[in-house]
Amino acid sequence: MSVNPKEIVSSFCSEENIPLVGYAAAGRWKEPLFEPWVPPEFSPDYILPETETVIVIGLPVVLFALETSPSIWYHELYKTINSLLDQYTVRLASILTQAGFPSVFVPRDGYGSIEVLIHNPVAFFSHRHAAVLAGLGRFGVNNMVLTREFGPRIRFGSIFTTARIPSGPLIEDELCIHCNRCVSLCPASALEEGEYPRALTDKAACTAQSAALNKRHISPCGICIKVCPVGEDRRMFHREDAGIYEPGSDSDLQKGWEHVRMYGGR
Repeated sequence: MSVNPKEIVSSFCSEENIPLVGYAAAGRWKEPLFEPWVPPEFSPDYILPETETVIVIGLPVVLFALETSPSIWYHELYKTINSLLDQYTVRLASILTQAGFPSVFVPRDGYGSIEVLIHNPVAFFSHRHAAVLAGLGRFGVNNMVLTREFGPRIRFGSIFTTARIPSGPLIEDELCIHCNRCVSLCPASALEEGEYPRALTDKAACTAQSAALNKRHISPCGICIKVCPVGEDRRMFHREDAGIYEPGSDSDLQKGWEHVRMYGGR
């Protein structure tokens, strides 16, 4: 009796309440979706030649905690999600390997510290591009992957596997509505108006902001994903009006956010 690797993945994600999972054949990296594209040495089958498929899972960033950002609450949520992504991808890769499909997880961040990013602001593999190629979302002005379900409030983890699993269909329609809230509210002025990828993030400015927050123990920033109006999660959490994050907003929510920001950091 043959084992279906996709069924293994689907069952695992269902049991662990992982809401998003997608698949991208390693060959998809060889067909640029836009320019500039991922350099060849960052493709999965360059890193690990045996790779046939990249499995991508996504865990949402809960809006209620994110709204307090930058804060210790969001800081801890961010760390927890990263830890879960690493744990889930390690476990799933092990299950697939035991089933006869040698697989390996890719670490969620892939860098040692914020200080490392200041000198070399690139990881050896991009989970964001993998998510797009797996049909889970599209890039927005904020240089993040937007999904229908959670907008950009989602973090991804990846697995390289020797299993051949059909790729998911790419999302063809635009998800970013170009409201440019992320541009105008970025505290580091690291974003600019325009279509991705022509309007790329100023990595140095973004990293410097993260490094400053890290010294206060409340990194990352999170503003650009917080203020984005895209995503069904906004309706779920009754946050359809993204204007509540604008300076001078008189939302009753502000006092709670300000309370959280007063504690847990420097």
